[in-house]
Amino acid sequence: MLVKRLFSNYGLDNHGLTNVKKVHWNHNTPMLYEDIVKNGEGIIAHLGPVVLRTGLHTGRAAKDKFIVEEPETGDKIWWGKVNRPFSVDCFKMLFRRLQAYLQGRDIYVQDCFAGHDPRYRLPVRVITETAWHSLFARIMFIQAEDHELVEHVPEFTILHVPGFQAIPEIDCTNSETFIVVNLRRKLVLIGGTSYAGEIKKSIFTVMNFLLPQTNVLSMHCSANVGDDDDVALFFGLSGTGKTTLSADPKRKLIGDDEHGWSPDGIFNFEGGCYAKVIDLSAESEPEIYATTRRFGTILENVGIDNVTRRLDLSDASLTENTRGAYPLSHIPNAIRKAMAGHPKNVIMLTADAFGVMPPIARLTPEQAMYHFISGYTAKLAGTEGGVTEPQATFSACFGAPFMVLHPSRYAELLADKIRRHKVNCWLVNTGWSGGPYGVGKRMRIQYTRALLNAALDGSLTKVTFETDPVFGIAVPTSCPNVPQEVLRPKNTWDDKAAYDEQAKNLARRFVENFAEYEDQVPPELKAAGPPA
Repeated sequence: MLVKRLFSNYGLDNHGLTNVKKVHWNHNTPMLYEDIVKNGEGIIAHLGPVVLRTGLHTGRAAKDKFIVEEPETGDKIWWGKVNRPFSVDCFKMLFRRLQAYLQGRDIYVQDCFAGHDPRYRLPVRVITETAWHSLFARIMFIQAEDHELVEHVPEFTILHVPGFQAIPEIDCTNSETFIVVNLRRKLVLIGGTSYAGEIKKSIFTVMNFLLPQTNVLSMHCSANVGDDDDVALFFGLSGTGKTTLSADPKRKLIGDDEHGWSPDGIFNFEGGCYAKVIDLSAESEPEIYATTRRFGTILENVGIDNVTRRLDLSDASLTENTRGAYPLSHIPNAIRKAMAGHPKNVIMLTADAFGVMPPIARLTPEQAMYHFISGYTAKLAGTEGGVTEPQATFSACFGAPFMVLHPSRYAELLADKIRRHKVNCWLVNTGWSGGPYGVGKRMRIQYTRALLNAALDGSLTKVTFETDPVFGIAVPTSCPNVPQEVLRPKNTWDDKAAYDEQAKNLARRFVENFAEYEDQVPPELKAAGPPA
């Protein structure tokens, strides 16, 4: 039997890993399944997905992420509460201790790529100590062809060692957990956490540093395309409907989370999807639901009957953030090449729990920049300890934890591309109508879909618009299949005075949040927000 060589000439000695016990090079999915079971890392569920537990960390450890501060890269980075510096000396010490930890241990290696556009794709190597994290990397990144593996030279390497816990007093970390990105050495160290999302988001962070410097916009968004090659982008934070609304059976999926916008159009960074699966049903999201019943899908912290091996997707006993990682090929209407032309529409999603923002509004390029930098949505009571009423949340570029450069740089690129390609921009509220959370009701999904359909087919651009007096954005006066009163939030409130007060309060929060960026954006951008 012919045995293919599936390892690179670029050996592990280049990473200082010379005394490991055994290296599992680029194992395929069935091989990794076998090791996951053999190693006791997880179990196989009914119909084939593999179910894993991530332990203490069931989500990202945002306070434990750092970027190494060096002269070569330091002047480009948006330092602050998101990007916190880590010293070169501390990185060297931490790396040496990780190298020592891996001596005499088995490791798994996946050589792959980030970015479907060949001109901008990034060769990546993911080194892990578990088979299931190697499978995660194989799913989420773009698999190299057999002939590409021999000559694969990684531009960035992730060393993912969840079994290694840092000693903060020695390693300069915030806790036993760490995610440290070294942009000069092109190396990411991850330890103390088994949450697989840290792997994909660390490379997204890297892409957000590299691509804008080549005038390619990196974006935290989903994307799809219609039969007329009309591409749509969906920006939005968790809970706004980004994945649900982009998974439209009448349109083809480009990707669900990370994309680049190059001179030729849109391309997905990833080879797979990483979706929330809590309370998923065949009725609400049939395509994503189907992936939870297929071989080759990873399910994190999902409820399972250990005897029958059947899943309980409503089980939130471990976390509300249950996740499924699956290849794009599991989605029937996904585009295999994961590339398309320039967008015709950009949709920015918010779930306004205060019930005062219109269900849809058309934005000027300046307003699009303003709301892109703002990245507004609302947290609900009960979602976090201490949250007793809706709270306004702002995350720059709809993905602040991963934005390495100043938000204005991404916003400038976005505005330039919007103007150059004459893109329609929309702000869509999937949140509350008729009052705030607890009084009003969540916007009906059929209304949101009707508004989006009208925006995407161009018919909404032909109706009359009125300017919202509080937020200064253009609101349509009519839309097929949507009651007219729904289009103006104030008309859905019984207490008009309460609406006025709530709207002014939210507008004030926009202004207060944007004050952080005023010194680095042009005056016309500040003027694009709600009147102060």
